[in-house]
Amino acid sequence: MSDQKLSFKEMCARFDVTPRTLRYYEYIELLSPERDGRARWYGAREVARMTLILRGRKWGFPLEDIRQWLLIYEKEGSEAQMRAWIALADRQLSELADQRRQLDEAIDELRRMRDDTANTLGV
Repeated sequence: MSDQKLSFKEMCARFDVTPRTLRYYEYIELLSPERDGRARWYGAREVARMTLILRGRKWGFPLEDIRQWLLIYEKEGSEAQMRAWIALADRQLSELADQRRQLDEAIDELRRMRDDTANTLGV
């Protein structure tokens, strides 16, 4: 996709996001498409950034963390970005593990209460 540029509509379709989401990512400066009048054009850089943004969201990263991480690449280069990524990933892995523990506890408690209620009813 070297020289190919995507329109606003194509970008939404490619990443399965709403126009509102794409506009918001531009508003908070995660994306900076080229503009030609009212038209927006997204090149390889914006497509790569969008891929990283959506991965980060999938893994539970706040948009501000993603924005800061993307800025590191622009200001300090890829090695600094990779080092920052390791720190962010470690922190997020810890948080996800804590969330998993909490979910496991909630599931166990719900299962016990369900079983106790079923036993009371003789089900």
